[in-house]
Amino acid sequence: MVRRTFILLFSTALFVLSMALPAAAFNPDTRVTIGSPASPFSQNKQNEPAVAIDANHPNILAAGANDNIDLEACNAGNDTTCPFTPGVGTSGVYFSFDSGTTWTQPTYTGLSARGCVGVVGNTDPPCTPPVGDIGTVPNYYEAGIASNGDPALTFGPQPDANGNFSWDNGDRLYYANLAANLTGSGPESFKGFIGLGLSSTDDVAAAANGDNSAWTSPKIISHQSSTTFSDKEQIWADNASSSPFFGTVYVCWAAFQGQELSPNAVPAGLKVAVSYDGGSTWKQHPIGSAANNGQKNPLDGCTVRTDSQYVFGIGTKSQSSHQPFELMSKSTNGGTSWSSPVAVAGPVSQPGVFDPAQGRPTIDSVAGARSDIAPAPSVDIANGAPTGTDATDRIVMTYVSGDLAQPHVYFTESANQGATWSTPRPIETAGDRGFYTAPAISPNGTDVYVVYNAFTTPYHTNTASANTLIGVVKHADVGGSGTGAFSELHRGASGDARGSSANALSAEFLGDYVYAAATRTYGAAVWNDARNAADCPAIDAWRESLITGGTVARPAPQQDCLPNFGNSDIFGGTYADPTP
Repeated sequence: MVRRTFILLFSTALFVLSMALPAAAFNPDTRVTIGSPASPFSQNKQNEPAVAIDANHPNILAAGANDNIDLEACNAGNDTTCPFTPGVGTSGVYFSFDSGTTWTQPTYTGLSARGCVGVVGNTDPPCTPPVGDIGTVPNYYEAGIASNGDPALTFGPQPDANGNFSWDNGDRLYYANLAANLTGSGPESFKGFIGLGLSSTDDVAAAANGDNSAWTSPKIISHQSSTTFSDKEQIWADNASSSPFFGTVYVCWAAFQGQELSPNAVPAGLKVAVSYDGGSTWKQHPIGSAANNGQKNPLDGCTVRTDSQYVFGIGTKSQSSHQPFELMSKSTNGGTSWSSPVAVAGPVSQPGVFDPAQGRPTIDSVAGARSDIAPAPSVDIANGAPTGTDATDRIVMTYVSGDLAQPHVYFTESANQGATWSTPRPIETAGDRGFYTAPAISPNGTDVYVVYNAFTTPYHTNTASANTLIGVVKHADVGGSGTGAFSELHRGASGDARGSSANALSAEFLGDYVYAAATRTYGAAVWNDARNAADCPAIDAWRESLITGGTVARPAPQQDCLPNFGNSDIFGGTYADPTP
C-alpha cells in the first residue's frame, strides 16, 4: 500500500537509552509542566499543550506548551500589570522516557526574567532581563528572536550524508512555534509581527538534560512581509518508512496581513511549508484562497498527519453558502501541489458568544476563556508507523460544535482516504460542555483515544460564579463496521477556570487546543488544567466592571490575590489499551 502524507487545517544514543528502560508503567494523571512554580503570576501560567510520541522508540515522548516560567512577576515595575517581558521566550519543552509515567523539564540558558520579582509598590524600574536559566526551547536569544508559544512537535527519521532517510540513521525531534523579533538585527530577524520558528534535536537525551547545543539554531520558515502575522501552526514528519515521501516534514499555519485583532487585519488563508531535507530548506504553498468577504471566508488553523496527503480546514463551503464546514484539500505528490478544499463534515458552528471583555467568543462566562477555534477539526490517521506495514489508513476527526447550552464533542471517521465520512456523533460524557478536543488512533488502526477539555457549569453573564473545567480521556475499539462506542478512561481533577488569566488580566486564558497521540499499546493525552489555580475575587470584580462600566480599581495580583492565582498547568496521562 502506498504511503504518502496527510495534513489537516481549521475554520506534531536513543536506541541504547530505550532498550535500557523497564517496561512502561503508564500514568493516568500527571503534571507535564513539571518545572512550573506555584507562584507568582504569570510564571505559573501554562496552556496550549502539544505532545508527540517517537514511533521508532514509543517509550519516548516530547511535549510543548505556552510556558511563562521565564517571565517577570507582576510586582516588577507597575504592580497592577503582568506583561510579557520583551525578548523572553514562552515555548516550553518537556520529555518523558518511560511512556509518560514521569516527565522532566530541562533548564537551558537564554534571556530570562525569572529574577525580576520586583517589590511592593511602583518604585522599582521595569524589568531588563539578563541571560540566565530558562525552561523554554533554547537558542532563540542568540538568533535575535524570541520563542512565542503555540508549540507543535513531531518525531521523524534523520537523513544521512546523502539526504536519504532511515530510522537506522537515528530519530529527529522537530519543534515549531511562533517567533517574535528581539533585536531586529539578528541572523533570523524577519519582517512582520510574528513568524514561524523551527528547531530540532537529534539527541533527546542531551536535550532533556539541558544541553543547549543538542538543539539546532532556530530558523524562520514562513515567508514574511512587513505586515505578516503567522499563527496557529502545526507540524508533522512522514514517519512510515514504506512511504515514498518518508522523512518529509510539513508545517501549516494561518497567515494574517496585520495583527489578527487589528481592524485592518486581513486573513490570508492557510499556508503549507514542506521540507525534503530534514528541515534545512522549505518550499511554501497556499491552501485555498485568501478571500474574506460576504461570499467566502478563508481557511484558518491546521493540524498535520501522514498518509495520503490531505489538508482539512474550516471555512465557507461555497460562494452561495455562508455556513462553515470541515474542509479537505489533497496532495498526492509530496506536497508539491494541492487540490481545492472540499467539505467533508458539517455544517459546524461556533458554540461561544461574543465576549465584550476581549472581543472574542467564550462558552463559559463573560470574561471567560476564549473559544475561537473550538470547532477546529483535529485529525489522526492509522499510517502503520514506523514501517507502515500494518496501516489501515483510517482517518479520525474530532471537533466541538453546537449551541451555547450544549457544545458537543463530535467524532467522525473515514475508512477510504477521505472519500466518504461517517455521520458525526457526539461522544462527550453527559453534563460536559465541550471546549477543545483531539483524537489519536493507533498506527495499526485498532484503537482510538480522544481527549477533551470541557466545562461542567452552564454559561453565565457574571464573574461571581465558578467556571468548572475538566480534562477527559476516552477510548473506543475499532471493528469491522468502524469505531465503536467510547468509554471514559480518565476524568481529571476539576478546577475553576476563573483562576486562569491572560497577562492583561481582563479575562481567563486557556489557549486554543489540547492534544493526543497513540502507539499500538497505549494512548497519550495532554490537556489544560486549572486544579491548582486560585480564583481571585478582586480580579473577578474588576473584569466584570470592565464590561458593565463600573469603577472597580485595577487589582495588584500579588497583593490582592492568593499566591496561586493564575496557576494553570498542563496535565496529561498515558493509558494502556484496555482491550489488547
